[in-house]
Amino acid sequence: MNFHQLLTTEVQHWIRTTESSLSDLALKGSPFPDIPIRDLLEQVSGWRKTKDKLPLWHLTKDIVFPEKLSLEQCSSEVTGLYKSSILSGDSLADITGGFGVDAYYLGQHFNSVDYFENNQELCAITKHNFEQLGLRVNCRPLDGIEGIKGKNYDAVYVDPARRHGAKGKVYFLEDCTPDLTQHLPALLRSAPEVLVKTSPMLDLSKGLNQFGTVKAVHIVAVQNEVKELLWHICAHAVGRPEIHTINTYKDRTERFSFVWGDTIQNSFTEPSVYLYEPNAAILKSGAFDLLPHQYTVHKLALHAHLYTSSELIEFPGRRFLIDQQLPYNKNNMRQFKNAKCHVTTRHFPETVAQLRQKWQLSDGGERYLFFTTLESGQKIVLSTQKI
Repeated sequence: MNFHQLLTTEVQHWIRTTESSLSDLALKGSPFPDIPIRDLLEQVSGWRKTKDKLPLWHLTKDIVFPEKLSLEQCSSEVTGLYKSSILSGDSLADITGGFGVDAYYLGQHFNSVDYFENNQELCAITKHNFEQLGLRVNCRPLDGIEGIKGKNYDAVYVDPARRHGAKGKVYFLEDCTPDLTQHLPALLRSAPEVLVKTSPMLDLSKGLNQFGTVKAVHIVAVQNEVKELLWHICAHAVGRPEIHTINTYKDRTERFSFVWGDTIQNSFTEPSVYLYEPNAAILKSGAFDLLPHQYTVHKLALHAHLYTSSELIEFPGRRFLIDQQLPYNKNNMRQFKNAKCHVTTRHFPETVAQLRQKWQLSDGGERYLFFTTLESGQKIVLSTQKI
């Protein structure tokens, strides 16, 4: 793609103002004789997709968008901003540059940034965009592992590619590129700090064992969906790592932190007036037993991961008012048959799909049904309203 052709005033205006669907635009063909319709569609699609994911790129003049996959794999503005709070110093190397979102936000806190990307077209596009965004970055069209050999930085950032030629999408470290089970020692020789972004599917225990000297793990969720695991690895880290969970909404951010390996003995109780469900980042962290230590709540059962209190409190997750607590049986379920409601199961032998089919429950409405098993072994259903 000769992206310089896309930067004329006329073409940029067309990309940002055309309202037709991509399929309609494809049928009409290119209105510019020297520019293939495929290139134009790529730009229109990219500009539309960045409206919510990357507002700064969406609003900045003369930004060029890469192929669909590069946009899908890049960080969002929300997660990029969060990363910028973890690292700072004089020099940074981003060895898996991609579309440059993380390099841009991390680069706000470094005097010098080396961005490495061995896809030369993507590297050229990102270099152009950095100029439009006003960030000075040294863009290197090289493999990052090779590019930093013999160099020293304050920190290295790496986001291994999670697509494998034979296995498709992967999340085990040894299946990603670069394979950090092999290359991490070399990275730590180039910088005392390494920040690694991995799939949210990676098991925390396995990652901690494979990485070794981890200072902290950041579990980053956006609107209750875990998007990234960030591993802050330091050459001389000692002791147990800190675990930070972050769940960001448009109007608030929920945070919860603990030290890996902390345990607290809990007692269990019957549901009271309010019900609490931890957010997705906390559920990923496995810190189920630690919540009652920091919040005035009680756990329903060892494996249920639901909490209750007699008074309403602030809590990192969803909050509900309990209308009814009923033993789970045919007679009690009659009142909900054919109802419109949200269904959640926690430590329950039947799945959401099975319950919906069995009791003919449609999705939606203002009622939230929780099916769970108390510590006594009794199966119950809680009819609640979201607060």
